[in-house]
Amino acid sequence: MLLLEQVELTFERSTIATSRDVASKIVGQALRLPNPAETATGAVALQSRAGHDFELERKAREILTLLGAPRLGRLVHVEWNSRLKSCAGRADYRNKLVSLNPRLAQHGEAEIDRTLRHELAHLLAQFRAGRRRLLPHGSEWRQACRDLGVGDERRCHNLPFPIAERARRFLYKCPNCRRDFARARRIRRAIACLACCRAHNRGEFDTRFRLQLVTCSGGL
Repeated sequence: MLLLEQVELTFERSTIATSRDVASKIVGQALRLPNPAETATGAVALQSRAGHDFELERKAREILTLLGAPRLGRLVHVEWNSRLKSCAGRADYRNKLVSLNPRLAQHGEAEIDRTLRHELAHLLAQFRAGRRRLLPHGSEWRQACRDLGVGDERRCHNLPFPIAERARRFLYKCPNCRRDFARARRIRRAIACLACCRAHNRGEFDTRFRLQLVTCSGGL
């Protein structure tokens, strides 16, 4: 049986994700605006930060427990992931995992803490919502940010992280609203336009709004 998912109506010109078909697993990323400059100290940081961070994990669990989500706190894990390039962090609700970019070490403990709370807000918002599908940076996430002490947090930040450009070779279109959805990779699952599903089917997946491939520029 195909896993049914929905996608956002609007997209930013960023490298937040290359495919919405993983959005049920990865619910949020903290983005950084482009700057290709990298330093020798950054290289050292990349080598010294890898794998699980048990201290940050303990901190995350304490924060979530204080906010009335001890069950989520018991499950959460925090790691440093060198595969993250242009984003500072990523939240995977399915695995209750927060991944942080090792380059954050160049910007001090305050930025690490802020990014950790940004990603925890994604997990906390989804935990509170249960099975209900949320916008990645919607009102529920903003409320979770306020509860986590980063009420002024924004979707994008300005840390000098490099951007990894990927050509979006696949163009999909909603058959109802006719909006375009560009993707770097072919969508392998049944995905529908979230805005149309919300407007016409109370947010539930509806095959009437399943995205259709209209353009493919070379390769699969």
